[in-house]
Amino acid sequence: MAANAAVSKDGLFIPLIDFSEFLNGNASTRQKTAEAILKGFQDAGFIYLKNHPISQETVKHTFDMSANFFAQPLEKKAALSWTTPQANRGYVAHGREKVSLLKDNAEVEKVRSAVPDLKESLEIGRDDEEGHPNNWPSEEGSIVGFRADMVSFFEQCKALHVQVMRAIAMGMGFEETFFDRFVDVGDNNLRLLHYPEVKSDVFNTPGQVRAGEHSDYGSITLLFQDDRGGLQVKSPNGTFVDATPIEGTIVVNAGDLLARWSNDTIKSTIHRVVEPPRKEGTTYPSRYSIAYFCNPNFKDLIEALPGTYATEHEKKYAGINSGDYLVQRLTATY
Repeated sequence: MAANAAVSKDGLFIPLIDFSEFLNGNASTRQKTAEAILKGFQDAGFIYLKNHPISQETVKHTFDMSANFFAQPLEKKAALSWTTPQANRGYVAHGREKVSLLKDNAEVEKVRSAVPDLKESLEIGRDDEEGHPNNWPSEEGSIVGFRADMVSFFEQCKALHVQVMRAIAMGMGFEETFFDRFVDVGDNNLRLLHYPEVKSDVFNTPGQVRAGEHSDYGSITLLFQDDRGGLQVKSPNGTFVDATPIEGTIVVNAGDLLARWSNDTIKSTIHRVVEPPRKEGTTYPSRYSIAYFCNPNFKDLIEALPGTYATEHEKKYAGINSGDYLVQRLTATY
């Protein structure tokens, strides 16, 4: 099945996949679509999905509610501040997080101080995890219904995570439901992101970006973009290529745990958010995005999948607990 290109430049080919053909097609169409999805993750680490089950009305409303949340006074948002890597919930103020490829806390802090990421976010976990309640805002004015809306969106993304993992399973030659037991809890993270309006000259500082070079940590990430642009994906040639927004699509990328799970047969590709395409004027308007970070259940042990190695010696990684791995990565980020 030949996939159309969402992105094709400098050796980077990111396919545009019609996901309805996996969800609703006959057996042959579903299998070919699953193989195209797997190939996209193996070759680029990224795919775009169109005709997915989350309606545009729902996506637009979630963006609107996100913008309403971030428009609140800082003191209201700060009262919901992010606390610990174990919880990974709450408001993250401008400059608090520094995504990077660094693993050492001191090195991350040095970079954070010099060129902080130009963004703020709200982190939302599953709403029924004992001991880790979400930091919900008081609902008044423009954010009445915020909690119910976000819980509903979280659940729709959780269901899509299951379906994408089913496609990967079929592409790899497993039973379609192979990954179901690894993702049924929903130990995922919904991140509302706001990149505030900035003057264009802020990007004259060497290394200044809206979000630094990084790979994601979990199984897959579902990314909903507005039309501002700025997301770039690293090509096999080492260049950064624009992952231009396509209306009605979700950008889906593989994370480090899925790469590790697949014995590196699937790629977790480095990406960043930079200065958007330069236009007339000296000010860039706000950019909003929504990232849904999907993870294997925190209780599960992640080991190289059958078929990705011939002998024990070919396993590139030791088994690791999903939850422990995520905490390790988040501890270095904040």
